[in-house]
Amino acid sequence: MIDLMGDAVVHARRGARAAYGPIRTPLCAGAAPLDVAAGLMALAPFKHLYVADLDAISGQGGHDQTLAALAAAHPGLALWVDAGEAQAQAVARRAEQGPGRAVVGSETMVDLGSGLSALAAGAVALSLDFGPEGPRGPAAIHHRAELWPESVIVMTLARVGATEGPDFARLADIVARAGGRRVYAAGGVRQADDVERLADMGIAGVLLASALHDGRLSPAEIARFMA
Repeated sequence: MIDLMGDAVVHARRGARAAYGPIRTPLCAGAAPLDVAAGLMALAPFKHLYVADLDAISGQGGHDQTLAALAAAHPGLALWVDAGEAQAQAVARRAEQGPGRAVVGSETMVDLGSGLSALAAGAVALSLDFGPEGPRGPAAIHHRAELWPESVIVMTLARVGATEGPDFARLADIVARAGGRRVYAAGGVRQADDVERLADMGIAGVLLASALHDGRLSPAEIARFMA
């Protein structure tokens, strides 16, 4: 996964977005989005790239041009894009025109009704967002699993970039309620043991950043999990 802010990939830490700075990674020189993406793809032939457009989420413009360039540079790569699109019109536009597949974040839902309209407007993933204070967004979207689409991301912002381990208890609860939906974990993965435990729990996939950039997951381990 990559986080975009101010035309650069930034290092996300605990959801404190005002403190994010350009990423420093051994995978490439600098923090240009296409360079960082190329560095990640050199590690393994990833099939999906989650992109958080933090400027769009905060209402300060967006990076669709960059996303289009990423899609052109990696035509086999499916982009999942969280650009703060929690209204039906915006989700429908992305579904029709791209680039990428919209991720609807609970934290950007104005209310349950408009959020459900957004979820119904295209093939989307729902991000259930959790801050240090708890669930963000309408309470019902967190509690009523029948409202969820087929793909659900559990985004524990306080653990993003924190190397404290995933929130296993929360993830287990959501998997138990998901009714066969594909649940993805985001935040806190430290090493291969965490990924193995998540897989054993029934997690369909993991959003990774820090563990890739600092080498805590080796190319051999990544290849094993992808297989």
